[in-house]
Amino acid sequence: MFDKIHNSLFGISRVAVWVGGGALLLSAIMVTLDVISRKIFGYTISGSDEITGYVFAASTTWAYSYCLLTRSNIRIDALYNILGMGAKAFLDLVGLFCLLYYIYLLTTNAWGMFMENWHFNSSAQTTLATPLWIPQIFWVSGLGFFLLCLVFLAVYSLTCLVRRDWKTINKIIGVKSVEEEIKDEIHV
Repeated sequence: MFDKIHNSLFGISRVAVWVGGGALLLSAIMVTLDVISRKIFGYTISGSDEITGYVFAASTTWAYSYCLLTRSNIRIDALYNILGMGAKAFLDLVGLFCLLYYIYLLTTNAWGMFMENWHFNSSAQTTLATPLWIPQIFWVSGLGFFLLCLVFLAVYSLTCLVRRDWKTINKIIGVKSVEEEIKDEIHV
């Protein structure tokens, strides 16, 4: 059951990463066209920098879950590699729960800001005067999905901890081994 849920969350996060990457590419094209048109024709595409900022914020938060589920986050693992499986699992759980707490605080505050901007129909103080709730809904939903993934991994990891299944804990939240990194790079 846990593997099925893990695969579903991974599938959603992979699609989100591709959509976010495409949106970032379109933003880069828009900024490039803005710079070229400004230099050659003296005409600017108003708001390209604002839109790019919104796209960056949303695509970044949606990429967090992909990074989490592929264990691509960066950690300092100098001492970690010489520890036993139980100690590694303990450190992985501590790290996961610290991240879970931080993202919970971030998401609840982001949700509060989104609701306030929705309620007051606040808009950006820019030439586009974008209603702030529009870009924030993509940003907050990315944070919410990341929080959901963290909660799932916490429950999955705690279940494995009760069973003393150190290998599964390492497989879902641990640091990748050199062999796993190589395998991922050559796509075997």
